[in-house]
Amino acid sequence: MPRRVNVFFLGCVAFFLAMSCDSNSVYDEYQSLPNQWDMGNELAFQFKAPDTINNYNLYVNLRNNKDYKFSNLYLITTLQYPNGKTIIDTLEYKMAEPNGELLGTGFTDVKENKLWYKGYNNPFSFNEAGMYTFKVQHAMRKFNQVNGVSNLKGITEVGFRVEKK
Repeated sequence: MPRRVNVFFLGCVAFFLAMSCDSNSVYDEYQSLPNQWDMGNELAFQFKAPDTINNYNLYVNLRNNKDYKFSNLYLITTLQYPNGKTIIDTLEYKMAEPNGELLGTGFTDVKENKLWYKGYNNPFSFNEAGMYTFKVQHAMRKFNQVNGVSNLKGITEVGFRVEKK
């Protein structure tokens, strides 16, 4: 009987190790937030371009919980190239179903969302070698209100990911 338990245990360990390997990931970093994202808190991620030949997918990763009360999310993003060129985008993502059920993966109240940034419709390649900086901040507003949401509750982590296409 102990031998069966050891074989089962080793099999489980091997399975989890295999699942945790991610050969497509080139860069993947998260920054933790105190269960809210302040409007003025622009998060920055600095990374080196892997190469200038291949295509890549770029993602904004979010972890949120049941305290997130909106059906969508607006972000302002900035991608700074090594030569100083800057691309600014305003993006919108769907975060919940019409019934209020949060989208994303996860078995608990915490959901993880992998949101497309670049590479979805058009191939993205780093056309300059060197260090890039990706910045992101939320741009949420309540319906019919001019001022933004100063403390966006329910966002626990924000990340940025670069994957081989």
